[in-house]
Amino acid sequence: MPPVDTALVLSVDVSNSVDDTRYKLQLEGIAKALEDDSVVDAILTGGRGSILISMVMWADRPKIAIPWVRISSKEEAVAVAAQVRRLPREGGEFTCMSGMLRMIADKVVTQIPATPHRIVIDVSGDGKDNCNREEPVDAVRDELVDSGVIINGLPILEGDDGPALEGWYRDYVMGGTGAFVLPANGYEDFERAIRAKFVIEISGRAPSARYAKAD
Repeated sequence: MPPVDTALVLSVDVSNSVDDTRYKLQLEGIAKALEDDSVVDAILTGGRGSILISMVMWADRPKIAIPWVRISSKEEAVAVAAQVRRLPREGGEFTCMSGMLRMIADKVVTQIPATPHRIVIDVSGDGKDNCNREEPVDAVRDELVDSGVIINGLPILEGDDGPALEGWYRDYVMGGTGAFVLPANGYEDFERAIRAKFVIEISGRAPSARYAKAD
C-alpha cells in the first residue's frame, strides 16, 4: 500500500456514563466529520493525498471496531462514515484508559498497513481512568510518545469530571510533537469538536495556542 500522510486511531469512550443518546451523538459526530468538506479537503490536499483510519471503542476492555482503512477520496470518506453509522452498540462499566492505550500500542499501531508521515491517537471520553491499573495512563502515553506517536485529547466536559477533565487530559493523555487537547462542551458539542480536531490532525498544522500545551 502506498504511503499516507496520517494514520489516525479514533478511540471512543463507551463506558457506563455513555447512554444510547450519547453513544449515537459520538458516532454521528464522527460520521458527519468524515463527510465534511473541510475534513475531506484536509485529506486530499496533504502531501500524499490519503490517510488511514482505525476506530477503537473502549470501556472495561477495548475493542477494534474498524480495522485500518484507507481514505483517499470523497467517496471513500463517505463509505467509512456509513460504516461508522452501522457499528453495533458497545458498552462497559469502567473507564479503562490505560488498558485502551496498551492495546492500541500492541495491536493497532503495530498493524498499520502503510508507512505514515505521522501516527495520531485521538482519545475522546467524559471521565478519568478509574480502573486503578498497575500501569498508569501517563506511563503508556510516554511509551507511545517515545515511539513517535502523537496523542491528542477530546475531553467531553459533562458530568462529575467535567470541570477538571480538560486539565487531566493535558497532564495524563496528550503527548508528542504538536499534541493538543480540544474539548467538547458536552455531548451536543461533540460533532463540532471532532470536526475541528480532524482538520488539525489530518493536515498536520499547528493547533492554536488555546489548544496546545502551555510552555
